[in-house]
Amino acid sequence: MKKRVWKHLFAYFKPYWGFLVGTFVSAIIHISLTLYAPILIGQAVDHIIGFQNVDHQGMILTLVWLTAMIIIGALFQWVLSYCVNKAACYTVKDLRTDAYRKINTLPLKYIDGHAHGDVISRIVNDVEQVSEGLIQGMTQFFTGIVTILGTLIFMFMISPVIMLVVVLVTPLSLFVASFIAKFSHKMFTKQQAVQGELSGYVEEMIGGQKLVKTFRYETRAQEQFEEINGRLQQVGAKAQFLSSLSNPSTRFVNGIVYAAVAIFGSLCVITGWPDLLTVGQISSFLAYANQYTKPFNEITGVITQIQTAFASAERLFDFLDEQEETSDAPDAVEKKDCQGNVEIRDVCFSYRHDVPLLDHLNVSAKQGDRIAIVGPTGCGKTTIINLLLRFYDVQDGAITIDGTDIRAMTRSSLRGLYGMVLQDTWLFAGTVRENIRYGKPDATEEEVIAAAKAAYAHSFIRRLPDGYDTVIAEDGGNLSQGQQQLLSIARVMLVDPPMLILDEATSSIDTRTELKVQAAFQNMMQGRTSFIVAHRLSTIQQATTILVMEKGRVMEQGSHQELLRKGGFYANLYNSQFAVSE
Repeated sequence: MKKRVWKHLFAYFKPYWGFLVGTFVSAIIHISLTLYAPILIGQAVDHIIGFQNVDHQGMILTLVWLTAMIIIGALFQWVLSYCVNKAACYTVKDLRTDAYRKINTLPLKYIDGHAHGDVISRIVNDVEQVSEGLIQGMTQFFTGIVTILGTLIFMFMISPVIMLVVVLVTPLSLFVASFIAKFSHKMFTKQQAVQGELSGYVEEMIGGQKLVKTFRYETRAQEQFEEINGRLQQVGAKAQFLSSLSNPSTRFVNGIVYAAVAIFGSLCVITGWPDLLTVGQISSFLAYANQYTKPFNEITGVITQIQTAFASAERLFDFLDEQEETSDAPDAVEKKDCQGNVEIRDVCFSYRHDVPLLDHLNVSAKQGDRIAIVGPTGCGKTTIINLLLRFYDVQDGAITIDGTDIRAMTRSSLRGLYGMVLQDTWLFAGTVRENIRYGKPDATEEEVIAAAKAAYAHSFIRRLPDGYDTVIAEDGGNLSQGQQQLLSIARVMLVDPPMLILDEATSSIDTRTELKVQAAFQNMMQGRTSFIVAHRLSTIQQATTILVMEKGRVMEQGSHQELLRKGGFYANLYNSQFAVSE
C-alpha cells in the first residue's frame, strides 16, 4: 500500500523536480555547514592551550570562519524552506484539482453510493493532511537522515572507534521507532475513516435541519453524533498514545548514546587508548553525538503527522483510482441537434443484479411527442431519465435518437440535447442572474429577462433586494421552494434545448402560478420531444402518450382519454385524485 502511495506522490512531484533538487542541494549545503561547526568549535577549544596561554590569532580566525558558516548555513536554510513550501503548494494544488476533476468523471453510481461528507473530507481534509504530513513532514525526515549520515562521516574522521560505539547502539533506537510506528499506522488509518464518517453525518444533518427539527430528531441526532464522535475519540486517543511513545523511547536510547560517547571519549583523552584525542576533539564529538541523536527525536516527533498523512493519502488515492465513467467511443458522434425521435428498444437494467428493475422496456417517441411516465414509487420512472441521459448505461437493449445509439454519441453532446427541470431544485451561491445563466454563460441581459418572464419568475425577482443581482444563499436558502423552482425553469428556458425532461417540475409551485407555468411549458414543448415524470395527473393530461409503469414494465400505454376509457390502473388512479364523492 505504501509503495502505491509513494508512486502516486512521485508522479505529482515530478513537474516540480526543480524545487525538489533545490531542496536536496540546499539541505546538503545547510547540513554540511552545520555539521562542520563542531569541528571549528573543537579547534577553538584547542586554541586555549592553558592558563593565560591562548592562541588569540588562531581563535579569531576560527571564530570568523564559524560566523561565516553560520550566516551561509542560515541562507541555505531559507532556500530549503522556500523550495519545500513551493513544491508543497503546487503539489497540493494539483492534488485538489485532480480530486475535484475526479468528481466530474466518476459514474453517478459512485456519488449515489457514498456519503457526500466523506467525499468532501477526502478532497479537503485528506489533501491538507498530505500537505502537512507527507510533504512537510517528509522534508524533516529527509534532512534528519542526511544529518545522521553526515554526523557519522564527521565522527569517523575524528575517531572511528567511538563512532563504532554510536553505530552499535543506534539499531535499538530504530527498532523501537519502527515497532511503534507499525501499530500506530493502523490506528491512524481507522481514525481517518471515522473522521470521514463523521463529516458525512454532519453534512447530512445540516442539509436536513428543517426535517430534523420537524420530526423532533435533535436528541437522537445528538446521540448518534456522540456515538461516532466517541469512536473517533477512542481511535484517535489510541493512535496518539502509540505514536507519542516513539519520542520518549528514542530520547531514552539517545541519552544512552550520549552517555556512552562521553564516558568512552573521556577515557581516550585521559589514557590515549584506543584513540589519542584532544579535549577539543572530544568536545566536537559530544556535539556530534547530540546532533546525531537529535534527528531521531525530530523524526519520531513527526511520525504522528506522517502516519496521519499516509492514512489520508491512501484514502485520497483510493478515491483518485476509482473507476471512471467509460470513455466515449473513439468514433463517438458529436451530435449538435436532433429531430427528437427517441426509441427505447428491449431495454433491461437494474442497480443490483439480484433485484431486477427494467425488464425489456419498449417506448417510442416521435418528434414533438410528450411522453408522460406515471406509476408508484420504485417502478423505474427516474431510472428511465438516468438511462436517457446516460448517467447509467443500459445492460441490454438500446436507446436511440434519430436512429443513432446514444452510446455512439459523446456524453456531453447527448446531454446538451436535453433541458431538465427536477423536483429537487439546485441553486448555487451566486446572483440570480448567474444561476439563470448556468447553462448559457454568454446569454445577454435581454435573453435572461425574457427567460425569467417566460417562467413567470421576473415579477418576484424584481421584488428581491437587488433584483437580478441578489445573491442567493447556498442551496437557495433565502428563497422559497417555489421561487427556487421558477429559477430552475427559467434556466432551462434560456438554454432552449431540442428535448425536455420534466421531473415533477411544478411540484413546489402554487396552483395559480402552476397554471401559468404549465402554459409556458406547453409553448416550450411545441415541436420538442418531452419526457414528463409526474405524480399529479393534472399536469399530464395533454401528453401525447402516457406510460403507466409498475415494477419496471409498461402496464398501460395511450393518451389520457384512451386510458380512461380502458378503465384500468390509470383510470382508477385518476379517479382517486379527482373523483368527487356524491
